[in-house]
Amino acid sequence: MTILLDRTTRVIVQGMSGRIGQFHTQMMIDYGTNVVGGVTPGKGGTTLLGRPIFNTVKEAVAQAGAEATLVFVPPPFAADAIMEAADAGLRLAVCVTDGIPAQDMMRAKRFLRRYRAEARLRLIGPNCAGVISPGQAMMGIMPDHIYSQGRIGIVGRSGTLGYEAASQLKALGLGVSTSVGIGGDPINGSSFRDILELFEADPETDAVLMIGEIGGPQEAEAARYWKEQMRKPLAAYVAGLSAPKGRKMGHAGAIISAFGESAQEKVEMLAELGVAIAPNPSLMGETVARMLERPATGG
Repeated sequence: MTILLDRTTRVIVQGMSGRIGQFHTQMMIDYGTNVVGGVTPGKGGTTLLGRPIFNTVKEAVAQAGAEATLVFVPPPFAADAIMEAADAGLRLAVCVTDGIPAQDMMRAKRFLRRYRAEARLRLIGPNCAGVISPGQAMMGIMPDHIYSQGRIGIVGRSGTLGYEAASQLKALGLGVSTSVGIGGDPINGSSFRDILELFEADPETDAVLMIGEIGGPQEAEAARYWKEQMRKPLAAYVAGLSAPKGRKMGHAGAIISAFGESAQEKVEMLAELGVAIAPNPSLMGETVARMLERPATGG
């Protein structure tokens, strides 16, 4: 069981005909992802990488049975692509695009809330590495060879730190059930808590590693949810201990604007709740391994 996609999920790529979209679509196909087509307005009726290209997402749903989409659409048009996917009835969208205007994302999130919860599109990203369930399928830009199958869930805002965590877990023989990059923008589709809920319900995930950074309250909210509702152990690493207040560090959402948003404040909050803290990025895997030697304190 995987939390978002598996080898049967019928995936399309919006922006597949672009250079970057084509490259990563081929990587996904090679990995075994069930890519059934792409969407590029004006190129419908053509083929690329052996898959049909459609003019609209609704055509892809009607003709190819599309269930999920990977969005490689340029920033000025990416929010519209997300809303088009929701309007077509897709259940999952992973948006890799960086630099989407905040106002556009606000409009897209309001649009998604028009739909009933049970029929609403789940958005991962934007500005994220994507989702991978090792041995099953991937939607995104991650280097798939560093992920081995296992029972540890990873959720993080930083794609590269997610790669590092997967590599460390692989070296320790632990492996990953699913890794989810929620993105580094201040307005994203799914929060840490949203993904923790999915991991808690997944019988093939034994523990979770959360990779946070400065800015925003999401890590603390997720840790409180873990303390109150989860039974699986949770480890965390929070990047940005040396970041000065008021300065953006890397991601658009990584800026300290209120109490509780610095890395040190987040680490203190998480530790008080019982989360196992990795003191630096080189010890993420070891922290998970040590955590598994003792019982969970959440729930």
